[in-house]
Amino acid sequence: MITIDGSEGEGGGQVLRYAAALALLTGEPFTIANVRGGRAKPGLMRQHVTALEAAAAVGSAECSGLTVGSRELTFRPGSVVPGEYHFAIGTAGSTALVVQTVLVPLMLADAPSRLVIEGGTHAASAPPFEFLSQTLLPVLERMGPRLSVTLDRHGFYPRGGGRIMLDITPAPLTAIACMERGTFKAGKVEALVAGIPFDIADRELKAARKVLADWPDDAFAPVQLSAELGPGNALLITAECEHVTEVMSAFGQIGIPAERLAKTAAKRMAGYLGSGAFAGPYLQDQLLLPFAMAGQGAFTTVKPSEHSRTAAALIARFTGRQFSFGEDAEGRWLASLG
Repeated sequence: MITIDGSEGEGGGQVLRYAAALALLTGEPFTIANVRGGRAKPGLMRQHVTALEAAAAVGSAECSGLTVGSRELTFRPGSVVPGEYHFAIGTAGSTALVVQTVLVPLMLADAPSRLVIEGGTHAASAPPFEFLSQTLLPVLERMGPRLSVTLDRHGFYPRGGGRIMLDITPAPLTAIACMERGTFKAGKVEALVAGIPFDIADRELKAARKVLADWPDDAFAPVQLSAELGPGNALLITAECEHVTEVMSAFGQIGIPAERLAKTAAKRMAGYLGSGAFAGPYLQDQLLLPFAMAGQGAFTTVKPSEHSRTAAALIARFTGRQFSFGEDAEGRWLASLG
């Protein structure tokens, strides 16, 4: 039984998701005390409960302490059972973070799976649907599995109600190296609005254009969604490169000017493009687990986040496999296994 202090490292939901995925992959049970102890509101939130319920369902696991607000839990995995699953978060909690919890175990199962997940698809503190479809899954497909995700309905905070469908055809994982992102091919900035004033989209696009001044005017576009999906707003900044597509995002929040959110996201994209690295700040921690299960691999990235260092520490505890992070002469960071 592995014992984890949930306040260490990233101190939030990342610890829960990675621990559950690793338990399914290794068969090692774990217990967590002080769940999300590094957050202003510690304990399990609804999206964390759903993520662990999903892990328990696909992994035939027993899980105690699985209630909203719980500060302690124990997870005892069984065998991963592929199949068709439907998980409803019931809030705007992230559908992508539920995917993160069960994706790699199902990629290594002995038969295909289909997941239908309802909740938030475009909400703060989580990757949007486009990150899954355009950034993460295409990289993972290079390792062997076939992965397809579709967006049936947008889900914004606070309403939620989004719906995605993910099809997974498993395969043994082949180790890959992702060192160069290649030539920049195209950029796109989309401002999604639903049930809110349309001028918010214009303001976001103008702010992003000031930062990404070398992108052509036709790269910036507003997207009007049905008012019944709102209220909601998301800014999606996509950079398509030869070997990887990166997505940066920002989400409308009451009390924060649209221009500030857009400027921050655009600066984040500009920083990524200026780094020369393959993986941006959100892709980096998503690659650690599949690379670890492949047994080897390396990728260049921007400065490692606390999420990534926490994930690497958990991988080492469950598997004994160690990632190293080091900066190269060009200012990129290299994450490598071994």
